[in-house]
Amino acid sequence: MAIVTLENVSKRFGDVIAVDDFNLETEEGEFVVLVGPSGCGKSTMLRMIAGLEAISDGSMKIDGHVVNELPSRDRDIAMVFQSYALYPHMNVYDNMAFSLKLRKTDDGEIRSRVQDAARILGIEALLDRRPAALSGGQRQRVALGRAIVREPQVFLMDEPLSNLDATLRVGMRAEIAKLHRRLGVTSFYVTHDQIEAMTMGQRIVVMRDGHIQQISTPTALYDHPANKFVAGFIGSPSMNFLRARITDNGATVTGEGFSLPLDDAHVRAVRLASGSDVWVGIRPEYLGLAGYTAIPEGGGTLSGRVELVEPLGPVHEVQINVGGELLTVQLDRHAGVSTGDNIDLRVEAARVHLFDSDSEVSLTSDGG
Repeated sequence: MAIVTLENVSKRFGDVIAVDDFNLETEEGEFVVLVGPSGCGKSTMLRMIAGLEAISDGSMKIDGHVVNELPSRDRDIAMVFQSYALYPHMNVYDNMAFSLKLRKTDDGEIRSRVQDAARILGIEALLDRRPAALSGGQRQRVALGRAIVREPQVFLMDEPLSNLDATLRVGMRAEIAKLHRRLGVTSFYVTHDQIEAMTMGQRIVVMRDGHIQQISTPTALYDHPANKFVAGFIGSPSMNFLRARITDNGATVTGEGFSLPLDDAHVRAVRLASGSDVWVGIRPEYLGLAGYTAIPEGGGTLSGRVELVEPLGPVHEVQINVGGELLTVQLDRHAGVSTGDNIDLRVEAARVHLFDSDSEVSLTSDGG
């Protein structure tokens, strides 16, 4: 296990800044997920940790030793890529053993490590097969096994599940999480899928345009997003947003089709004068159909027109037009809501988020 420290790390490609002033220190054996939309710099950051990209500014340390100039092969890091990158002419055993053979590791040690990794990953029966005879999930296990046998200080994984179908992704997500708990190796995992990030990461780094937006645990990111981007990116379905204005001397937030009272915690946190513009953020689970919800009265209501009803088994995901903004809410399938209905939604007031209309920084959260 190792502690990885990244201090003011930046990466430039000519005039383009891919990563800007990245700061993070892991704990030993921590599983850190880098998440964000395409082009946010997460894979570039991973490649700098691996030594595949030079750091333009700042420093990287492994257990206190600066490794900026250390070649990738000497960093004791193993990386699993989006593509499996298996040698097609080699069987599974030889693919997993290849890096150890290059290091001239003893044959008995190689055999022991490969068999141990195969047992952990459940691929002992596949050691004689070539990659062409494997499924996508099996190939991904082999790629993980190739990294495990090296017994590195740090694991790096760059969107390793993106080539798998939805069912396999769920299964492999669980397998990787269990694998990390078993091995306890400090790990960085890159994904654009916030569900992967939330279910796998001990800490999550949310990135946008090369900048860190927030670093926190999955629960803290969900409950206390630092800004509107994080609030909208984390969570599925994503948070709903409405333009609004502070009214009644800071006691109410009002917009087209709604007026919501602010509880005492909101009033203390916001401290905005009446007339200030804000974004109101409400997660779908904190909205309920008036007369058909456990959400208590007193939190205010939203009125709107049903634009779309999507059956999802036990619930219907419903899109509602409130003052020109589309909101998503999940309603019981027996609620009897249909496209074109005008309905009232009850709001859980304590769960409402407020964001500055200009900076989009949270006014009601400390950033977790």
